[in-house]
Amino acid sequence: MKNQTEITVRLPEELLRKMLFIANAEGRSLNNHILMMMRSNAQYFERTKGRITPLELQAVSLEEKSED
Repeated sequence: MKNQTEITVRLPEELLRKMLFIANAEGRSLNNHILMMMRSNAQYFERTKGRITPLELQAVSLEEKSED
């Protein structure tokens, strides 16, 4: 199994309900639905802005930055 990290995401209840509805309608778990959306977003970014190199990925800190 690949190394996986758990994260906590804060979101409005209405958005959570919509994501659960869509995931269920498409036969996915909420986790798999979110992973699919994130992969799609990363692919879109790389298609439009250029590939993210392994060196650039290594430079990214996995420590959460404060949003508040």
